[in-house]
Amino acid sequence: MMDLSINQSNLYLLLPSKLSWMASMLAEDKGISIVDAIKQLYSSELYKKLEDEKTKKWHLGPVALYEEYEESL
Repeated sequence: MMDLSINQSNLYLLLPSKLSWMASMLAEDKGISIVDAIKQLYSSELYKKLEDEKTKKWHLGPVALYEEYEESL
């Protein structure tokens, strides 16, 4: 039987999808390119928390994560 639990070693599989949604929202809201939005998100404090499984931020959807990102600015 396959282990489907999320842990630090497989968390990276979830992040691109969440960041993609967030980057689209950021690009649209700020009128910037998708590349610039991705760069901003990957260099943010929120991303540092998101890539740490212990924070459980990966449980949040892209909208909630985006709102948290906006609040941190």
